[in-house]
Amino acid sequence: MSRGMRIAAAVGGAVALLSGFLTVSASAATVLNCDTFVHAQDNDLGIAACSNPTGQTWIFRAVVVCGRAPDVVGEWVTLPPGASGESQGYCGGIFTSGVGAVGVDERLA
Repeated sequence: MSRGMRIAAAVGGAVALLSGFLTVSASAATVLNCDTFVHAQDNDLGIAACSNPTGQTWIFRAVVVCGRAPDVVGEWVTLPPGASGESQGYCGGIFTSGVGAVGVDERLA
């Protein structure tokens, strides 16, 4: 295999791996309507705000990626039909580089 073909194969593999990862991340919240964000004045606070458009009760929590510090999860929040709520996770410790990403873990109650 020539050098150019090896580079193309490596790039192609990385793109396939990345696209597979993005598909999984994008479908993290599949039932609830959620917005995830980092607090405007505190880069260590990740927030998931969700509403329940279904006829069933669901629970959810924020899943916060904290860079160099251990990742954290927020408290479970119960959402009856039509309700909304927030879950927060705080990246603490001296090694944190702030919130890198916020996801949602949702389950049928």
